[in-house]
Amino acid sequence: MAAPEIVVGAVVVVGVVVVGVAIKEALDAYELRRGSGSEEIESVPQSMPAPQELSAKRKPKPAPSGQDWFPPGTTEPLGPERRHKCEPVPVPHRGGDEAHNKCADKVPNNSFPGWDVVVNGKQFDALQRATRTLWEVKTDDFDVHSPHSQRFFARVKLPEIKREQMLAEACGYRFVVGVRSAVHKTALLELDPDLEIVVMDWC
Repeated sequence: MAAPEIVVGAVVVVGVVVVGVAIKEALDAYELRRGSGSEEIESVPQSMPAPQELSAKRKPKPAPSGQDWFPPGTTEPLGPERRHKCEPVPVPHRGGDEAHNKCADKVPNNSFPGWDVVVNGKQFDALQRATRTLWEVKTDDFDVHSPHSQRFFARVKLPEIKREQMLAEACGYRFVVGVRSAVHKTALLELDPDLEIVVMDWC
C-alpha cells in the first residue's frame, strides 16, 4: 500500500485535472453559445429589414414640377372655360384720363358706373347688362385734326376696334363704340359700315 501522502497527492492531482476539464468544457460551451448568438444577431437585418432600410428601398414619389402640369384649357371642357371667360368682372378704371372715365360712367344704363368690366380677357369701358352690350369709349378730339389726319387716325384705330368687337361677340355680347362727334362716327363707318357707333351727347 502506498503511503498516505502519496494517496492524498494523487487525489489532489486527479481533482485538479477534473476541475480543469470541467472549466474547459464550460468555456467551450460558452464560446459555442456566443458564436451562435452573434450569428442570429447578424442575420436579423437580412430577414427583417429595419424601418430605415424599408423606406430607402421604396421608390420615392417624384416632386411635382412645372412640366408635369397640363397647359390651361386641356384639362377642362371648353364650355365651362368659355363661360368663365365670358362672365363680366368689374375692375377699377384705368387711371390717367378722368374725362374719359366720366364719359364711360355716364353710358345709359351702365351696370357698373365707376368701374371697367373685363370680359374674355379684355377690359371694356362699360356694360349694359340688360341688353348684353359692351362699350368702348373714344374721347379723342377728333374734329380738331385735318380731314387727312382724321382718316389716318381712324385707320390706325380700326384694327383694335375690330379685335374688341370680336372678343365681345365671341361671348354673345353686342359691341358699341362711343365717340364724341358725328365726324368721328362717319370716318369709322366709311372704313367698316358694320360697326355700331353711337355719338355720346352726354360727354
